[in-house]
Amino acid sequence: MNFKVRLGVEKDMQAVFNLITELAVFEKEPEAVEITVADLVRDGFSENPKFKVYVAEQENNIIGIALFYERFSTWKGRTIHLEDLIVTESKQKIGAGKALYTAVLKYAQDHNFNRVAWEVIDWNTNAIEFYKSTGATYLHDWSVVQMNKESLAKFIQNN
Repeated sequence: MNFKVRLGVEKDMQAVFNLITELAVFEKEPEAVEITVADLVRDGFSENPKFKVYVAEQENNIIGIALFYERFSTWKGRTIHLEDLIVTESKQKIGAGKALYTAVLKYAQDHNFNRVAWEVIDWNTNAIEFYKSTGATYLHDWSVVQMNKESLAKFIQNN
């Protein structure tokens, strides 16, 4: 393994942002990223950080990230949500993705979380098969539902 995994620090946020943007392009939504590096710094390194991020670093370059945060399940209690697991395309297949994934799962176990949950786009069969191979359950019967800022404002205005 010629890379290391560590918790991200403030100075890593430009590289984290670049990988988030790379993922948006991969997922065919290049214009979907609305956050900025300043948002990542503010929300990840304030008095009450909103997320943690592991980074995979090779030769002083961030080649992958696993960004996650705590949430609460009414059925399971304390839960980790893995928001994004990204390895830059040129560095895939060297084990960085699995190492980042393992770091998040170990964090969850070490901190007594009851579950780790995440979404995966349905056409990313490589990711789905990887997750299944690790013992994760793929929930075919559930769909992701979201409301963006504009829809939220419209709903509140009308109700």
